[in-house]
Amino acid sequence: MTIKNIHDLFLKCIKVSIDTRNIEYNSFFVAIKGERFDANTFAKEALEKGARYVIIDNSNYFIDERTILVEDSLITLQELAKFHRQYLKLPIIALTGSNGKTTTKELFNVVLSKKYKTKATIGNFNNHIGVPLTLLSFTKETQIGIVEMGANHQKEIEFLCEIVQPDYGYITNFGKAHLEGFGGIEGVIKGKSEMYTFIKGNDKAVFVNLDDEIQNSKTEAFERITFSQKDKSANVFIESVSANPFVKIKTLGFEINSHLIGLYNTNNINAAITVGYHFKVPTEDIKAAIESYIPENNRSQLLTQGTNEIILDAYNANPSSMLVALENFIQLDKSNKCIIIGDMYELGDESISEHKTIVDFLKSNSNFECHFVGKDFFANTVQKDNFYFYVSFEDLANYLSSVKLQHKTLLIKGSRGMALERTLDYL
Repeated sequence: MTIKNIHDLFLKCIKVSIDTRNIEYNSFFVAIKGERFDANTFAKEALEKGARYVIIDNSNYFIDERTILVEDSLITLQELAKFHRQYLKLPIIALTGSNGKTTTKELFNVVLSKKYKTKATIGNFNNHIGVPLTLLSFTKETQIGIVEMGANHQKEIEFLCEIVQPDYGYITNFGKAHLEGFGGIEGVIKGKSEMYTFIKGNDKAVFVNLDDEIQNSKTEAFERITFSQKDKSANVFIESVSANPFVKIKTLGFEINSHLIGLYNTNNINAAITVGYHFKVPTEDIKAAIESYIPENNRSQLLTQGTNEIILDAYNANPSSMLVALENFIQLDKSNKCIIIGDMYELGDESISEHKTIVDFLKSNSNFECHFVGKDFFANTVQKDNFYFYVSFEDLANYLSSVKLQHKTLLIKGSRGMALERTLDYL
């Protein structure tokens, strides 16, 4: 059966699913092998729950004409997504970067949806499975698609671009993330820039922050839509920026008062303004959209718990995002501050040194209570008043249970594996 034949069957269904727990009637189930399970074993269950068709790659689980046997279900999902993208022919904006991808994607979506019927990556479904699922969620009614791309090694962005075929690209930044997989910061720059290679080779356009030297230099020969806080020749010139704690931006004759914390979110907002401006979203709608956006899912959330005010930024962390979050926290005009930060993962041989850099930075710049959680932070234990080190979260939890922090302004940040949002249970 050809991809076109499979696509014809897919169009008869209401959605694609890879999980029988969320099967809906008349859905299209794709059985993908995982590290811990073989979804082929769920083919029968998917049909019983209402799936119209099921794709499998193990003939032992063939049931009837509703079962489509292929050589590799994952490859078929990816090929189907690419075919569907070409079938729809809608403009697609792809974005990647070390930090801020999901927030920027959400901002693009709220701004563009003021004028267009848009669809965007749900959550952080941004890998070799999530990206195809995102594309397959687009329909004939979708006017603009927004696709987030994640990567932790070379050639991954190149592969995803071949599936997505984006018309526009945006790279949020090049930071110290996934250093182990990319092979250091130069590897990060090379890997993320695979999007630029695709865009240039296909005569597409990029959104560019002219104040980012790497972005600027790598896109000089491109068709580009630009923003800047320094260069007035940019398509969108940002007149002023402030944050205490929420970001406020003045541009295009209006002022935006966002619900995003920290100057590190400035470029995420600037990019969304620029995308809206390019697609001719009225400026008052751009302002209303950004001001209406409230972050969630442990991403720079401002919470009040008991007597404590908390900046919860515990979704993920890497050396670049950790440093800017700390710099922002230090400059906040708040009293009785305190931080709880956890280990940063996937740094490979640079892990100990990168954690030491953070500790040394705080040693020189903080005058408040600092709690460090995790073995790599603990390895850098230094003697300093108000510095506390814990090998594990359980050790931190025991301390917080006995002390009960009160009347604090707290920053909580760490890699996803640290799950530091659990700290809220002890405050």
